[in-house]
Amino acid sequence: MIESFITVAGQVIVLFLLIGVGFVLTKINILKEQAVSALTDIALYVATPTVIIRAFCSMEYSPSVLGDLGLSFLFSLSIHLLFIVMSILLLRTRDLDKRKVIRFAVIFSNAGFMSLPLQEALLGKDGVFHGAIYVAVFNIVLWTWGILLMSGDKSKISVKKFLFNPGLIGVVIGAVCLMVPLPVPEIVSTIGSSTVDHLANLNTPVPMIVIGYYLANSDILKALKDKSCYLTIFARLVLLPLMVLGILYLVGIRGAMLSALTIAASAPTAAATTMFAAKFGGDTELSVNIVSLSTILSVITMPLIVSLAQFLA
Repeated sequence: MIESFITVAGQVIVLFLLIGVGFVLTKINILKEQAVSALTDIALYVATPTVIIRAFCSMEYSPSVLGDLGLSFLFSLSIHLLFIVMSILLLRTRDLDKRKVIRFAVIFSNAGFMSLPLQEALLGKDGVFHGAIYVAVFNIVLWTWGILLMSGDKSKISVKKFLFNPGLIGVVIGAVCLMVPLPVPEIVSTIGSSTVDHLANLNTPVPMIVIGYYLANSDILKALKDKSCYLTIFARLVLLPLMVLGILYLVGIRGAMLSALTIAASAPTAAATTMFAAKFGGDTELSVNIVSLSTILSVITMPLIVSLAQFLA
């Protein structure tokens, strides 16, 4: 387990060094808001889908792989439902703007930007395969329950955004490549594969630099004084990931699926918390503080929880 902890901690530290690049670039006034917006779109609409597509296309189709896909989808959905229920039970402040932010922060982890790079580094294509399915479910829940939670208005839920979100598109394209392999000339296959690899490789540095920007613009000291942050971050980084790990282990899940889903569940609060808070009138300052502080503290919690998952797997 110690060896596993060192491996996980090393990978998390690499991610934080990349975050540090974004932090420094922001502090010396090179990285600005317009650039961050563009980088976010590149990560969201290009890098993440290509990582998912690459993971699916690298798998060989078999009934067992299809079964793993369905099982991973079922557990990913169950995990999000668990998070929704726990957020309602644990977080009951009377302040509506604050309540919807802290509940959102508990439900949605940074499963795309923080988890996929770690899943790929630790588990290879199998980890990304399960991580990609989690991201697809994340997007389904985000554009339904997430919008309803933040806005309080069912009419805000967009069928278009639900069907055409980048995570779901990546899974659909990847699933088609997996189940319907098309015969193509070797040179075309090589060029296409190389292009996808280069684009997918953006999924590690670009999101980390974006997170560094938000950290540089947050008030960590103020976040430390806000009591509402503590239970939210404890639930997000410790309580719920351990519940997920325990439940998956008890129902007999092992191997890459156990580790990959635990990584996704143990990631810090999603950056989407701030974007949705700003769009739908939530407590934006609180959202920035929770995202920033949970990201910093995850350098301690993620190695511990993920190494435990790998030990049990």
